[in-house]
Amino acid sequence: MKHWNPLLPIACCCLLAALPVLAQPEPAADSLYTFHAPSRDGIGKTYFGREISQVMGHQGAAWLERRTRVVEETPDRVVEGMGLAPDAQIADIGAGTGYFTFRIAEAVPEGRVFAVDVQPEMLEVLGKRIERRAITNVIPVLGAEDDPKLPSESLDAVLLVDAYHEFAHPFEMMQGIRRALRPGGRVFLIEYRGEDPRVPIKPLHKMTQKQAITELEAVGLRWVETLDILPTQHFMVFEKPAEG
Repeated sequence: MKHWNPLLPIACCCLLAALPVLAQPEPAADSLYTFHAPSRDGIGKTYFGREISQVMGHQGAAWLERRTRVVEETPDRVVEGMGLAPDAQIADIGAGTGYFTFRIAEAVPEGRVFAVDVQPEMLEVLGKRIERRAITNVIPVLGAEDDPKLPSESLDAVLLVDAYHEFAHPFEMMQGIRRALRPGGRVFLIEYRGEDPRVPIKPLHKMTQKQAITELEAVGLRWVETLDILPTQHFMVFEKPAEG
């Protein structure tokens, strides 16, 4: 005679209750965005309550090389704050004309810098400067609006200077950046301080620290610290957890 186990139905119910949770897919990226009429400087697409700003086109390349930038953004402090090893593998996302790219390249003589931009015209300018300076450790990369086009787990760090707020697909781009980082790899996010009304930058081209943490933690990055070393920008440090 078969014996009935009174605990069996309870165990089965517990298992069935757990199955939907285990099988639950990640939310579709499109569900994270809302759309509305664009503001003057925005694209009408909102992510975690923040309207995404318009992209500065390649026509503004000269502005990236303005003489006052060295005082306004203190690029040498940025590179120093990254604490890079000489053989580090770095990506400069939104590299533009290479303003930060070349400084990073000097700091990693045994490493490489992947200079990523979505505008071919910017990469053309960058390529000419690489050739003129005979630099061998900078690799231009034509990215897509939703994909940085970088190999998985190939990078020690990623630098984003005044670029993230312009990402048309921030969730997808940061997923791609996270994949490209090695476990323990870092993201250095530089954005003008949205909390400070005295910073003379259009509102959509600034970010608060709280907003940035919310958005980057959404893709599984961990906020480590914010360094107070720049005149008007946040220097935020995020990390890909060691478990991947």
